[in-house]
Amino acid sequence: MPRAVGSQAFSLLGRSPVCYSHPMKASPVPHRNVLITGCSTGIGLAAARLMKEKGWHVFPTARKDDDLQMLEKEGFVPIHLDVADESSVTQAADKLLDLTESRVGAIVNNAGFGQPGAIEDLTREAMRYQFEVNVFGLQQLTNRLVPVFRKQGFGRIVNVSSILGRMTLPMMGIYSASKFALESMSDAMRIELRGSGVAVSIVEPGPIKTEFGRNAIEKARTQIDTVDSHFQDRYKRKLEVGEKEWESQEPLSLPPQAVAVKIAHALESPRPRRRYPVTAVAWIGSFMVRFAPAALMDAMLAVRLETQDPEAGPR
Repeated sequence: MPRAVGSQAFSLLGRSPVCYSHPMKASPVPHRNVLITGCSTGIGLAAARLMKEKGWHVFPTARKDDDLQMLEKEGFVPIHLDVADESSVTQAADKLLDLTESRVGAIVNNAGFGQPGAIEDLTREAMRYQFEVNVFGLQQLTNRLVPVFRKQGFGRIVNVSSILGRMTLPMMGIYSASKFALESMSDAMRIELRGSGVAVSIVEPGPIKTEFGRNAIEKARTQIDTVDSHFQDRYKRKLEVGEKEWESQEPLSLPPQAVAVKIAHALESPRPRRRYPVTAVAWIGSFMVRFAPAALMDAMLAVRLETQDPEAGPR
């Protein structure tokens, strides 16, 4: 879907995409130290590189030693972080504050993954882990830094969410649920931090050329028992061709650098926006959620359930 389609849709109601999310007033950030999570590949790595080019002191996080070594070779000061591990989150926050002498300007919460599968096929463990990574660990880390931001009178919190935090795709329901939670918590924090000088922004990428889809396919292979599922044949068919179908959707995608540009604006602008849809798919999705009847959305998504690969949904 070309971006022009999204622009035309908004113009029908007298609203341009630029006006979709009115900018906020925010205090400048003199301490240009930023923690960016999930920087092994994709959006996190692109954001880390861009902010480094812009003169920020970037502290990227990753889980695996190989990724930490890669980041170190690029001149970063990486921090080990597993957002699903409470003690790892505490240690990462303490290390950041020690390295910066508690002078932190911003945090970009990018680490996350998508657990595919029909809701009826998901175990409690799989659902819990989705929320541990995408919601609980993220918020624990953010909460550790909020008192620092409040005390110094400035700070930026950028949460990389998803258009699926505003609309739900079949076979990606638990991922959507985690992103709905993140959107709601971000909105609450933004209001709770009003007047503190701290801005909270949400980035909604849509389909991006990263490892997200392939990682989701791997989660489907390892976390779902498809043998007795009502969707057994569908799982088998889609998992056999999932990666190929994911690759076939890349013409609709943008590179991770496109998301990094939005993150940079949220970090540096004196008037950051509340939400940053990135791709045309994200713009159209936002429009449809706001104005399309629920029955129409159900019908459209039911067709998608029959024709599309659930593991290749937009982020």
